[in-house]
Amino acid sequence: MDRQSVIDSINKHKKQPNLRFALKEKVESFTNLLFYTLFDIDTPVDENLDKLAEEFDALVQLACWEVDKPCIKLWENYVVKLPEVLESLNLDAEATVNCDPASLSIEEVYMAYPGFYAIAIYRLAHELYLAGFPLVPRLMTEYAHRQTGVDINPGAQIGSSFHVDHGTGVVIGETAIIKNNVKIYQGVTLGGLYVAKHLQKTKRHPTIENNVTIYANATILGGETVIGENSIIGGNAWITASVPANSTVFHTPEIKIKTMPHA
Repeated sequence: MDRQSVIDSINKHKKQPNLRFALKEKVESFTNLLFYTLFDIDTPVDENLDKLAEEFDALVQLACWEVDKPCIKLWENYVVKLPEVLESLNLDAEATVNCDPASLSIEEVYMAYPGFYAIAIYRLAHELYLAGFPLVPRLMTEYAHRQTGVDINPGAQIGSSFHVDHGTGVVIGETAIIKNNVKIYQGVTLGGLYVAKHLQKTKRHPTIENNVTIYANATILGGETVIGENSIIGGNAWITASVPANSTVFHTPEIKIKTMPHA
């Protein structure tokens, strides 16, 4: 096969007319600029809002390819929600510094805690998800996923003062509902009981009520599964049915220690 044949063959199989990876790169740039604008004390908010508006317009040009669903006035509607999102994120940071005895300062939480970063990008993406902005919210949370190991779908509903400790391996599905003052640890999965495409429009992921703590590597599955308020879910627990309020659920492993006889 000569060079032109290779080119023709590749072009023949490039079948997605809207697949532009420039969108992914621009989303990452926008996400970084947005995070700095909200949190970095030396970043001028007024100046950066203009830059963000420009970068957002570029995202609109790349992402809004469905002519019957124009992305009009998205930025104006989004930017007015940023103060409320920032207020919510400050509560998340305070929850983390109050929950984790290893935290030395709230500044450390903002700059060094992967769980907080993942929550921040989730909350910023969630508002765009609610507005129906195609693809961009998912690219934002996937960027955070790559940076932190925390996978929060932008469609999840998460209440105030949310704390994710350590974070690596956490998975929170699209239809999960997490209420207020919830704490989760590394490796926790809030997932679907089983996967089928026809379930796309149904609630597939669990509901976590107020003041619940979920320890490392617990797995909670199913759209009808509700973890009642004030409950504690122990590490490595596997849950596919609802748990009443004020419960403690734990997994007891069987550990056997065999000693070898001396020679």
